[in-house]
Amino acid sequence: MKKLSLKIRLIISFCAAALFILGSAGVLSWHESREQIDEFFDTYQLLLVRQLASADWSGVHASTQQKVNQIVDNFNDDGEEDDEALGFAVFDMQGRMIFHDNENGRDFRFNPQVRGFENQKIGDDQDKWRLVWAESADGRYLIAVGQELEYRDDIVFDVLEETSGPWIAGLGCLLIVIVMLVHFELRPLRRIAGELFSRKPDDLTPLTEDNIPSEIKPLTESINRLFGQIEQMLKRERSFVSDASHELRSPLTALKVQLEVLEMSGDDENARQKALVNLKAGIDRCARLVEQLLALSRLDSTALRTTENEVLDWNALLANAIEEQQGTKKATQSIDIINRKKCTITSGSSFLWSLLLRNLLDNAVRYSPADSRIKIEFTADGLIVSNSGVTIDKKHLPHLGERFFRPAGQKAAGSGLGLSIVEKIARRHGYNVSYQNRNNIFKVIISKME
Repeated sequence: MKKLSLKIRLIISFCAAALFILGSAGVLSWHESREQIDEFFDTYQLLLVRQLASADWSGVHASTQQKVNQIVDNFNDDGEEDDEALGFAVFDMQGRMIFHDNENGRDFRFNPQVRGFENQKIGDDQDKWRLVWAESADGRYLIAVGQELEYRDDIVFDVLEETSGPWIAGLGCLLIVIVMLVHFELRPLRRIAGELFSRKPDDLTPLTEDNIPSEIKPLTESINRLFGQIEQMLKRERSFVSDASHELRSPLTALKVQLEVLEMSGDDENARQKALVNLKAGIDRCARLVEQLLALSRLDSTALRTTENEVLDWNALLANAIEEQQGTKKATQSIDIINRKKCTITSGSSFLWSLLLRNLLDNAVRYSPADSRIKIEFTADGLIVSNSGVTIDKKHLPHLGERFFRPAGQKAAGSGLGLSIVEKIARRHGYNVSYQNRNNIFKVIISKME
């Protein structure tokens, strides 16, 4: 049934429920009607046996039975069918039948132990009858009045047929109305399905929510939210591809130039060595640019709120980040850690915080003078990475976190992606990034979002 459509499943469910309820009501009505019919005919039998018990049967003999039979045979047959379902017999105390109704009563079996009601099978067909036994007023005779139980069943069926016919017809009309209502109420879903089916692959405009039932609105809202997320993702991907192709064009062109210089150097050893050094530097720059682009792409493709909840080992993170700079920092540069015990950043992604530290220290080492002092200082709500001897023009500070932005006049090689990566990692963990110049010291401040 799961393979059927929602419309068919609803219709089948409604029909099955309606039929079950109708069937249950029919069974209950049958039992209730049967009890009422039994009470009515039991009372009727008691009245009839009371009248027969008050009669004088002492003068009754065989000729009396014949005369009564002839009188009754001369009547019309209007009550014949009812008479077949009712009978009586009169017995003396020795069990001899002295009188009966000339129909069913003559098949009654004498039972002197019973007073009141009993069920008895009579006749060749062994039909079940309900008999009531009572003594006559003079105590000399035993009278039985009986009725066929099948007759009572027929009456109950006739009553139910008369009363349930309109209900069954009404149920059929109700089911037709239900089918029409289900078909009508599912129109919004069919409209949404048709709108989605006819869309072009690049059409991510929100679905219209006019005249949408409240039960379906969460679906359309979720679809529209998904469309928005996909659109933002596609924009980021297009921007990333565009920026990456633009930024890779320059270093690849430089590599090609250095290769041509190397080919034209001939026997000039100095020119060859210089070209090799430049070629190696260009390759390193391309490798770092690709590495930064991949890191940025990975951050862009995941949710802004991190799902990792690792316990951070800052001793290991700081040691690894500083060790990575040993091969690039100038001999007279120093990297110091201040207020390590005040660190309040205790959980997050170890990989991402390591990447953040590496980019901050790499920028500080790369763009600071030879005798600069680089500090990693922990505060009550985050950390600050600063490097001395550097001042950034105030007009450039708001743009430092933008992709591929590099202030004019930079001599050190770089991709312009480091601070963009830093900002994304900080936001994923609930931190803001700001920049500050003070006393010839440039600071990157990472603080908890309010």
